[in-house]
Amino acid sequence: MANYQNILVAVDLSSESDLVLKKAQLVADDNAVLHLVYVQEPMDSVYVGIVPQSAAFSGLGDLEAQLGEELKHKLAALGEKFGIPVSHLHILSGSPAHEIHRFAREHDIELVVIGTHGQKGLKLLLGSTANAVLHGAGCDVLSVRIGASD
Repeated sequence: MANYQNILVAVDLSSESDLVLKKAQLVADDNAVLHLVYVQEPMDSVYVGIVPQSAAFSGLGDLEAQLGEELKHKLAALGEKFGIPVSHLHILSGSPAHEIHRFAREHDIELVVIGTHGQKGLKLLLGSTANAVLHGAGCDVLSVRIGASD
């Protein structure tokens, strides 16, 4: 197996992110650069059509900013745990697959490492972030199986 020099590790900041990072480190060259990436979907795009556009939800931007700060702390803690420098911690905003593809192109990423829950049935038909990343990537993708219940 090739040892990769420039790796994007996409995490969801759950407890399972550790497993994804450990796998990335296993395939990384000794001098590899790991970029730890979390993609936050804008709340207005996630809740469009569900949340009424009223005065009650005028604070959505403030809530999103507060969530962003929380995410930065979680990402920083994960980076520190695995020895990833702050300059290689990235919180992106947008569609996860699209942002991962964009980041990979712009940073000459050789490998994207992402976790997957191995969805079946209807969930598989609806797609997953890992599936979308795999099918649109211009580089290798390592899909780390998480929580297999077989």
